[in-house]
Amino acid sequence: MVQTLTRIMRSVMALAEPKRVPIPKNGVDYRGKVVLAPMVRSGELPSRLLALKYGADLVWGPETIDRALIGTTRRLNPHTSTIEFSRLPSSKIQNPSLDLFARESVIYRIHPELEHKRLIFQIGTSNPNLAVTAAKIVAADVAGIDVNAGCPKSFSTAGGMGAALLKTPDLLCSILTALVEEVGKQFEIGISVKIRLLDKPEDTEALVRKLVATGIIGLTIHCRTTPMRPRERAIREQLRMIGDVCREAGVACVMNGDVTSRAEALQLIQEYNVDAAMIATAAEKNPSVFRPESEGGTLTGKTAWRGVVTEYLHLALQVENRWGNTKYLLGQMIPGKEKCYAEMNRSKCYQDFVHVLELVDVEGLLDLAKVVDERLGIPYVESRAGKRARVKEDRGKGEANSAARAAAEEAQGLLEGGSTKRARLPQPMIDMSAIASGVAPVAALGI
Repeated sequence: MVQTLTRIMRSVMALAEPKRVPIPKNGVDYRGKVVLAPMVRSGELPSRLLALKYGADLVWGPETIDRALIGTTRRLNPHTSTIEFSRLPSSKIQNPSLDLFARESVIYRIHPELEHKRLIFQIGTSNPNLAVTAAKIVAADVAGIDVNAGCPKSFSTAGGMGAALLKTPDLLCSILTALVEEVGKQFEIGISVKIRLLDKPEDTEALVRKLVATGIIGLTIHCRTTPMRPRERAIREQLRMIGDVCREAGVACVMNGDVTSRAEALQLIQEYNVDAAMIATAAEKNPSVFRPESEGGTLTGKTAWRGVVTEYLHLALQVENRWGNTKYLLGQMIPGKEKCYAEMNRSKCYQDFVHVLELVDVEGLLDLAKVVDERLGIPYVESRAGKRARVKEDRGKGEANSAARAAAEEAQGLLEGGSTKRARLPQPMIDMSAIASGVAPVAALGI
């Protein structure tokens, strides 16, 4: 009798427990997490590392198109301890004479120690075979693969990727299924998807039910429809329903849209009964939004940005981040009314940043900036002879004009996924967990 009652009690308890899809050995459960959203430019390595240092539980990298990753070479950069996936830009393959520096473009960069089990790679794709081929290249170095089915920008939707996949749900499901079967199971990592709301709740529900049946471990819902832009307030009327559908299938539901801090993220998770939350725009301007309330929460105040910017610059130098990307992020984090904002925008190299931000007295920073500038080949100064040759090339080759301009821009580090040329120079080593003197304490980065 006792044994029978025990079995009955166990059965009742099992029914009461929410269903959960198994998390693969090398994957990570999204539940209970506050994470950095995938953002073009704002999701590069130093931004991710700073988000983690301030307390982000997971970080999504920027969307990377499948074809851009296919054909890359994976190598370890001994100067930065990072893994780099690089390739020769197409303009240089088609016309080697335009190769000003004989450099390769770094398509994706990972810090295997600091991002271990915390990095989700987001892929832009509209083809199951290409998705699998590209995902296998990075699968051993990340904790999960996320399919972008929510980006409304033309560079993504024009190829049938991003939000365009919401109009082809069967194709999206085939991509997810292929990734689950051929990548997730082989590398024992999780596969997930990020989508936007459809206009009608019943259509959103039907789509979500299809997606959670593909074997994914997580679904992120950006609480805006495809035509909506970031300045328009997120709409959350469908959020509870989406969370319920995901829960029925045992899939983690992550919310995204107008989340401004860890405290707000945790409050919204509870209010709408979802599993996790992403922070996007707010983290771009102030990565300290991930700080828990127990440590003081988001750094605020007229001068708080200086500590955040100093941390960011340290990390950007240590991983040799593309100068143009660093400049863009500094433009987001430095208040426009500050005198140094305009001066920063006129800067042409990392050494300029150190001077403009008045960080010359920070031990080792200027020396490191000099080394990194030399490795990256900045500031680039074109000789008169080189300029004449380029102009002549422009005039005589018709279609080569745009490629020549692209090569010149690459030399200045202005293109997305920019390139580097590294000389073998000694590099001052800085503890990745150290912070500059005078910077407010941040959450420790667990490794």
